Amino acid sequence: MPHTGAEILINGLIELKVEYVFGYPGGAVLPIYDALFNSKLKHILTRHEQGAAHAADGYARTTGKVGVVIATSGPGATNLVTGLANAYMDSVPLVAITGQVQAGLIGKDSFQEADVMGITMPVTKHNYLVKNTNDIRRVLEEAFYIASTGRKGPVLIDITKDALMNLATDNSLNIEIDLPGYRVKTEGHPRQIHLARKLIKESQRPLIYAGGGSQDAALVLRQLAERYEIPVTTTLMGLGVMPSKHPLNLSMLGMHGTPWANNAVQNCDLLIAIGARFDDRVTGDVNKFAPKAKIMHIDIDAAEIGKNVPVDLPIVGDAKAILSELLDSDNLTHKAWLEEIYNFQYHDRKTNIPLQEICKNCSYEGRKNAILPCQKESTLSPQKVLEHVGGVLEDELIVVTDVGQNQMWAAQYLNVNKPHSFITSGGLGTMGYGLPAAIGAQIGRRQERVVLVTGDGSLQMNIQEMATLAGYNLPVKIILLNNGVLGMVRQWQTIFYEGRYSQTCIGSIPDFCLLAKAYAIPSLRVATENDLEPMTQALLADGPYLIEVAIDPDESVWPMVAPGASLCEMFYAQRAITPAWKR
Repeated sequence: MPHTGAEILINGLIELKVEYVFGYPGGAVLPIYDALFNSKLKHILTRHEQGAAHAADGYARTTGKVGVVIATSGPGATNLVTGLANAYMDSVPLVAITGQVQAGLIGKDSFQEADVMGITMPVTKHNYLVKNTNDIRRVLEEAFYIASTGRKGPVLIDITKDALMNLATDNSLNIEIDLPGYRVKTEGHPRQIHLARKLIKESQRPLIYAGGGSQDAALVLRQLAERYEIPVTTTLMGLGVMPSKHPLNLSMLGMHGTPWANNAVQNCDLLIAIGARFDDRVTGDVNKFAPKAKIMHIDIDAAEIGKNVPVDLPIVGDAKAILSELLDSDNLTHKAWLEEIYNFQYHDRKTNIPLQEICKNCSYEGRKNAILPCQKESTLSPQKVLEHVGGVLEDELIVVTDVGQNQMWAAQYLNVNKPHSFITSGGLGTMGYGLPAAIGAQIGRRQERVVLVTGDGSLQMNIQEMATLAGYNLPVKIILLNNGVLGMVRQWQTIFYEGRYSQTCIGSIPDFCLLAKAYAIPSLRVATENDLEPMTQALLADGPYLIEVAIDPDESVWPMVAPGASLCEMFYAQRAITPAWKR
């Protein structure tokens, strides 16, 4: 029986076991939305296409499924670009379906026409322009395959309006995926596996460096670390791979990592990188990164091997499969190495100012200079507030962040104990990502508590999605750290630009609690210890809640490694200190 192209598309999504799609309608995709009307698919209507892309991204990260986003032609499609670039940088499986003007109108500057293929080619794994109704089902199947296999990422399907409206026979039962140019290698080379086992057994000071590509391999990674007594440090994208309080977990490394993680990197003799790309925020000066170590790099993407840092032993393949092969029956012990790390972490803080004491004690001397009225009465640090959040919600927590100081404080002070539970824009650093991503995360994991940590700058970039949050009554708790400035940019202006605060004060407008009320979302303003008990009740309440925390604009994220510096050279409280552990 013939179906329209739009019906074939919707039926195909259902056959691919898609439950939710995120999107925003428009003229070129009206056939899709008409086909959606009586379908089993659940559509989440955001208030902006960028919000839809980020929501699909958050859904994909928390569920492991392919996120699906729909947008119309022209401005609708171009509004997806930031979301696609974000997913591309962080290897998130998305399929974006966009409408296009009729095939005969392409290239004629038609109303709401844009070359979406050309625009999105650099920020997608693959993209398609579909002009023939008969191609829709095959292309959809291929797009899902490409998005979800190998190194995951976004795929875009641009479909002309006439292809969506024309009739064709749905040939879904006869589809075979045949992509000769796309071969996914999952198993590691046997010789490389053998050499890896040898290196691990010979190493006296091994260290695992886990990136976002290790999330699906979290269980076997933990087994490997425990069996061989190998400490683990993670990137921002790797948080959750090891439970935060696990004795082998050194937490995050790099620019705002822990001193003991950076110390371990600089002194290990074997660095086992898993699903990581040696980002500049992690390595600092690559010429001084892990100077004593042989480097083993396990990654599904061969293009990442040796891209930023020379590698002694590359292993291309799926991290879970490779780590399973590295598990021997014999246990190993690295008692002396672990004792050195633990002694540094727990006892050598007299010469290296401890992370917690720095952040809690260095911020409130200049309270009279706070620029916002509500902040002059504040006696709480963001670190203490986040620790309180973690204490209330404990292991149930899924953390979503925006970008900037709020992101780093969340990474430092909230415990993440499960994989796929710290959701953030890592590679692209997209302000405005947090709120829509939290919506997608909560839809993906309905029974768990989702907390969004954001700033007053980031929240305003996609604040219209408060309407989406309220409209679907999603119980996301928004922790808004409000300092009236673009905090991380201001911090850099303090350190590197002699305090010349050019265009980083965004002031005390709007009143976020009044704004939340306009969106029918309850709110609470937190400034003192007396507000922590009401905050507890807000965190445990049903439905969405906005909790605004007034913080000092001079509050900064410490410790810090300056861009291009070595991990040995960390800033503590706006002064450079050469730590005792520098070698």
